Amino acid sequence: MFGNLTKKLQETFSKLTGAKVLTESNIDEASREVRLALLDADVEYSVVGRLVKKIKEKALGQTVVKNVNPAQTFTKIVHDELVQLMTAEKKELHLKSKPSVILMCGLQGVGKTTQTVKLARLLKSKPYYKNPVILAGDYYRPAAFEQLKVLSEPLNIPIFHDPQEKDQKELLKKSFEFMKAVSGDVLIIDTAGRQHVDQNLMDEIQSLKALASPDEVLFVANAMLGQESVATAQAFDAALGITGIILTMVDSSARAGAALSMSYVTQKPILFEGTGERIDDFQVFDANSMADRILGMGDVVNLVKKAEEHITQAEKDEMEQKLRKAQFSYADFLKQMQMIRRMGPLKNLLRMLPGVGDIDPSTFDEKGLQRIEAVIQSMTLKERVEACELDVGRRRRIAKGSGVSLDDVNKMVKTFKKLKQFLKEMPSLERKFSKEMGNKEKKIWH
Repeated sequence: MFGNLTKKLQETFSKLTGAKVLTESNIDEASREVRLALLDADVEYSVVGRLVKKIKEKALGQTVVKNVNPAQTFTKIVHDELVQLMTAEKKELHLKSKPSVILMCGLQGVGKTTQTVKLARLLKSKPYYKNPVILAGDYYRPAAFEQLKVLSEPLNIPIFHDPQEKDQKELLKKSFEFMKAVSGDVLIIDTAGRQHVDQNLMDEIQSLKALASPDEVLFVANAMLGQESVATAQAFDAALGITGIILTMVDSSARAGAALSMSYVTQKPILFEGTGERIDDFQVFDANSMADRILGMGDVVNLVKKAEEHITQAEKDEMEQKLRKAQFSYADFLKQMQMIRRMGPLKNLLRMLPGVGDIDPSTFDEKGLQRIEAVIQSMTLKERVEACELDVGRRRRIAKGSGVSLDDVNKMVKTFKKLKQFLKEMPSLERKFSKEMGNKEKKIWH
């Protein structure tokens, strides 16, 4: 999502690398380039002005700490201001009522129904441990209920659906009766969307809100829509008083404007973000993590969280032992890669590490995995345990034996070396994460 913005910001910072001090001249130049990069990323104009002004104010007169060069100092200032820009007072759901009610709202096509199920799945796990029930309230889109059913059934999430009941008051009454029958404690209402904001939509959802008295009103925004999402969020906030935002399509190639503008413009927090198509590609929004990604520093926070969720302690211990003894081989590579794939697509995971985002994404599709398996199985025992160097002659033989091209073998070797470094860093990343979570101020230097 942040590829172009990240590249431009990194180019700006690199120009400060040779400077000995921050001066008014190089600060002006760097700030101007930051402004252009943000505008190109579709960040709202007034937000850009406010952000760049703050950056310049902090940079001017900034004392460069010993052993920290001007580029690092300026990077930290930009990082801190990005975090501040995306941070609102409220940071988590407030589900105090019994039962609690969450009203989902947004335009048609932004992924509202999918995010409803993703949120329900999250609520079933720690730290919430809730028993959510979904009210299928979108009667305008024929496939809405079927979509909910397909996504929810594997997760054992109950759905209430009564297409014949048009009276909102009766519908809610029946929903709460259904909740009681299935021991539910949170009702998530998937409302109908529209192609654009119109008065009929607002009248209908305002009436539903008045009857349901929701604890949370969550606006679902598509990051790909840029400033259009910001304007729509303002309209829904004016009509409903939204309490939080769910940002979808964060894994897309969209520009980053919505993520940087929405919370500041509405003064409402981004609570969650959808990071992919899988039902578990959904996480609590963290401004520090987002700022890290924007500046190309990876996403260590969410990487460790994924590891804790999907990899057992025994598997981590076995992995660490092999790495400490320098025994990690191509055979282990295949085994460990299959284990890590449980955390999600490898291309997404590797992008969460600083400096690893340049790996060819085509390496990580299903066919790519099959090629890797074929290549490893075509190696000799010595080659699999790295007892000999894979020179060009050996690589040609392996390519012929596995039915792939020499280029495929070269890609696999490059990927192996990258992933080996990734695995080596995981234990230290986890310790670093635990330590940083105990600090009030997160350090961004690596």
